[in-house]
Amino acid sequence: MLPSGWSFPSRSGDRPAGQALAGAPTGREKSGRAGRLRLRWRPMRSLALISLLALPGCFYPADRGRALEAKVDRLGTDSAQIQAELKETREQLVATLPKIDEKVAEVTKALKGLDTAARRKDADIGVQFQKTVEDLAQLRGQVETYLHKITELETALAAQDQKLVAMQGEAALKEAEAKKKAEELKRPTDKKEFLALAKAKAKAGDVLLARQLYNEFMKKWAKDPLVGDAHFGLGETYFSESKCREALFEYGKVLQDFPKAESAPESYLRSSDCFAQLKMKEESRLALEELIKSYPKSAEAKTAKERIAELDKKAAPAKKGKK
Repeated sequence: MLPSGWSFPSRSGDRPAGQALAGAPTGREKSGRAGRLRLRWRPMRSLALISLLALPGCFYPADRGRALEAKVDRLGTDSAQIQAELKETREQLVATLPKIDEKVAEVTKALKGLDTAARRKDADIGVQFQKTVEDLAQLRGQVETYLHKITELETALAAQDQKLVAMQGEAALKEAEAKKKAEELKRPTDKKEFLALAKAKAKAGDVLLARQLYNEFMKKWAKDPLVGDAHFGLGETYFSESKCREALFEYGKVLQDFPKAESAPESYLRSSDCFAQLKMKEESRLALEELIKSYPKSAEAKTAKERIAELDKKAAPAKKGKK
């Protein structure tokens, strides 16, 4: 159903068969009618553009392989557990090594002081020395156990990484690394600082980590107006990799749900760029026209006018040639 007040334009051929053509519109009237038709079509074209940007099925796959992602998440969880256990074992090893040094020092000291110790009973010397040797052997056994466990854990971790690569390729491994970075990264409690951190990571080229942060921002402050800018930032990470379909979805979310966001005008501009890359010339131009109409005083609107003028300039010779 069309919104109230909107209608399809009349078709010029809707006249009864055999009707006389007397009083047919002149060239000027035709031109005026064409202009009115364009104006009447504009609201529907605007709606079509927003719908096109916002439909996940068109530009962003609704089902992104959820089963595969679940497996990757499980592998990521397993890897995190292995890494935690590996860290703990290494810490235990580090804590044990000084004890070994201490026992070795005790044995050395005991050997050097045999003359002094000779004054004591032989039985006491033997018991003390034997206990020190046993303690040292026990500590060495612990070290061997830790080293063996570390080797096993490192092997298991490498196997998990290989599974990730086999399942989704190099991209999955990079995502897992980004997830690990995100877990270790200290987050600001202030929402503006949080958003600034995500932007900084994206600017530094760490787009996977930036995406993690943008998505986390959207969940944490779901109803905040700044979510619109988070969608734009997320779209920019895709645009930087020429992933226009994914980028268009994010820009569409800004325009549909957060039209008052600071990034809304630029979302139209970026959408035009994406449509152009996808060889969708009409949609690319329409995005520029809607930008000028919706945000006429913005700097982006000025850019849009310049681009449209350039498009018209390029189209003019072609039309002239046809005449």
